[in-house]
Amino acid sequence: MRWCALGRNADGRITAFGLNELGDLGERTELAPAELVDFVRATEAAQAPRWVWNDTAKWLPGLLKFGVRVTRCHDLRLAHAILARSALVPDPGPLRAAAAWAVGHEDPDPEPQQTTLFELDAPRLTAVPGGIEETLAEFARQRAALASAPGQLALLVAAESAGALIAAELREAGVPWDATEHDRILTDALGPRPATGARPEIMARLAEEIARALGNPRVSVDSPPKLLRAMRDAGLDVQSTSQWEIAEVEHPVIPPLLHYKKLSRLLTANGWNWIDEWVRDGRYHPVYVPGGVVTGRWASSGGGALQLPRLLRPALRADPGWTFVSADVAQLEPRVLAAMSGDRAMAAAGAGTDLYAGVVDSGVVATRQDAKIAVLGAMYGATTGDSGRLVPRLRRGFPDAMRLVDQAAETGERGGIVTTWLGRSSPLPGDEWLELQARATLPGASARDEREAKRVARDFGRFTRNFIVQGTAAEWALAWLADLRLRLNEIVWDEAGDVGATPARASGPAFARRPHLAFFLHDEIIVHTPIALAEQVTAAVTESAAAAGRLLFGQSPVDFPLDVRVAERAAKD
Repeated sequence: MRWCALGRNADGRITAFGLNELGDLGERTELAPAELVDFVRATEAAQAPRWVWNDTAKWLPGLLKFGVRVTRCHDLRLAHAILARSALVPDPGPLRAAAAWAVGHEDPDPEPQQTTLFELDAPRLTAVPGGIEETLAEFARQRAALASAPGQLALLVAAESAGALIAAELREAGVPWDATEHDRILTDALGPRPATGARPEIMARLAEEIARALGNPRVSVDSPPKLLRAMRDAGLDVQSTSQWEIAEVEHPVIPPLLHYKKLSRLLTANGWNWIDEWVRDGRYHPVYVPGGVVTGRWASSGGGALQLPRLLRPALRADPGWTFVSADVAQLEPRVLAAMSGDRAMAAAGAGTDLYAGVVDSGVVATRQDAKIAVLGAMYGATTGDSGRLVPRLRRGFPDAMRLVDQAAETGERGGIVTTWLGRSSPLPGDEWLELQARATLPGASARDEREAKRVARDFGRFTRNFIVQGTAAEWALAWLADLRLRLNEIVWDEAGDVGATPARASGPAFARRPHLAFFLHDEIIVHTPIALAEQVTAAVTESAAAAGRLLFGQSPVDFPLDVRVAERAAKD
C-alpha cells in the first residue's frame, strides 16, 4: 500500500485503512489504542507507507515515546491550510466548504513592523476532525486539489508534513541543556538567584541608579506608565519607554535604564523560572508550530525556542561522548531572491562567498554594511533613511531581483495575493483595509481618507513584497530539514565499536542510539551525534543543503553555503 490512513472513532478505537496508488480503500484494521504502537511499528517496517492522519502533533508523540518513528506522513491539518488558500488550486471550493478542517492564521497586522518581520504569535489552533470517515473524505478532497494543481504544490505539502514529523521529534528528543551553565550565565548577568518575588541583585542596583537619576526614589521601573510619568517629570521629552525611542535621548538615566530593560527581558524570558519549567533530565523540550506564521515559517508555543538569546547558547551542551554538528546558511533570503528571480548578477555576487561582500565587489555600494542595508531594505520595502538612499542602486545593479519584489509589492498595494515558489499564497487584506480603500474612492472623500488608504496600501505591499521571499526561504529550510532527516536515518551508530560514547538516554528511545536533529531556528540546525559519526553527519548536513537548492531551483547558479561547526557546546561568536 502507498498510504495508510488512521482515524480515531467515537468509542476511542482506531481504524486503519490501507490505500493503493489510486487512493482506493484496501484492508481495514480495527485497533484498540494499546495496539496502535505495535501496528505502526510492524507496518512501517514492512511497507513504510505514507501515514495519513488529521494532525501529526496528536498521533506521533505517543509513538515516539515507545521508540517508533515513521518515515513519512501526510498531515491533513497543515495540508488543508495550504491548499484551501493556494492560488495554484483551480477550485478550492470543496476544501473551503470543509470548515471543520480550517485552521486560520492571524491576519497580518498592517503596521510596518509586523508586515515586515512576521514575528506573529503562534496561531490559535482549533481541533480538527479525527474520525476515519472524516479523514478519508478530507484526504480525497486534498488529492483532487493536488491532481488539478502544478506539481510543486504536492512538493510543498510533502515538505510541510515532513516538518510536522520533525517538530514532534525535536520536542521528544529535546535539546541537551546544561542547567548549571545556564545558572552561571544568569548569576554573572543578574547576580545570585533571588528569593521569590525579589529583584536580582544587579537589577536592584540599577533600579536604585535609575531612581537617583530621575530624582524620584519611589519610581516603579517595571510599570511603563509610571516610569513614563517619572521620566517626563524629570524633563525628558519622550512618548514611550520603548528602548528604540529612549536610546536616542541623552540623559544620565538612559544607560542604566537600557541595561535594566535588557536584564529584565533575560529574567522574564529565560530566567531561573524558565529552567524550572522547561529543563528536565538534562533536556529542554521546545514546542514548535510548523507553518505557525502566515509565510510558512515556524512559530513556537512554549519555551521560546525561536527567541533563545545568544548569551545562553553555551548552555546547549552535548552528552558525554556526543557532540553537536551545527550549521547555518549565509544570507538565506537574499540567495532565495536571487534564485527565484533568476538574477545572475546577484547569484554571481554570492557565489562561494559572503553575498554582501559580493554586492560591494560588484560596485553597487561602497561597504558591506551598505550592502546589507540595501538588500534588506529591498526585501522589506524600506523607503526612508539609508535604505531609501541605497535601494535605487540595487535596481540598477540587480534589476531582475528588484523587479520580482517590486511587482509583489504592487500586487499587494492593489489588494491582491502573491504566492511563494512552491505554492503558499498570502491572505487577502482584511475588511478594514477594504473599507479604507472604498472610502477613498467615494465622491467627497477627504484628503485624509486618501492618505490613509495609500498608507495601508503601501503597508500591505511591503507585506506581500517580503511574503514571497520569506515564504520561499521557509520552503528551502523545510526541504533542507526533510532531506537531512532521511540522511541521518541512514547513519548507523555501532555502539560496540565506539567505546567513547554511551546512549543518549535522555533523548528518548527513538533517538538514544542515532544522530538526530536537536534544534532548528529558521536557517540554522543543530544535530546531536556520537563523536565517532560527526564526520558523516557533517557531510549529510552539507549534502542536504545542496539537495534542497536543487530540489527547489534546479540548475540555478545560486549556492547556499553553510557555516558548519562541530563542538560540544553550541555557543556562537
